[in-house]
Amino acid sequence: MSELRRVHTDHAPAAIGPYSQAIVVDGWVFCSGQIPLDPKTGELLKGSVAEQTDLVLHNLRSVLEAAGSSLDRVVKTTVFLSDMHTFAEMNEVYARHFAEHRPARAAVQAGALPKFCDVEIECVARIG
Repeated sequence: MSELRRVHTDHAPAAIGPYSQAIVVDGWVFCSGQIPLDPKTGELLKGSVAEQTDLVLHNLRSVLEAAGSSLDRVVKTTVFLSDMHTFAEMNEVYARHFAEHRPARAAVQAGALPKFCDVEIECVARIG
């Protein structure tokens, strides 16, 4: 069996449960969902969906970098929204972070997200 490596960085929020920020195996990084927590204070950002998405993607970028990857190596994301009516607002910020790179993506409305935030994003990326 391949070696699993846990990823941790202080530049993203610490896990708030029994899980890792990400796991690396066989050249892939599997990132846990990131929510809009300030990595320094652990406080939830209660701003707009655009502001929350921006912080979520900054946190995700930090986890990917700690794993030896980056947003431009992401192959798949899953976006969880508390309200699908905010999709366009999230999507505008998401597009800025990924620029011309367009990973595969699913976006779903969830009944409730951790800490009752409005946006959570997870991803799978290649190392390198």
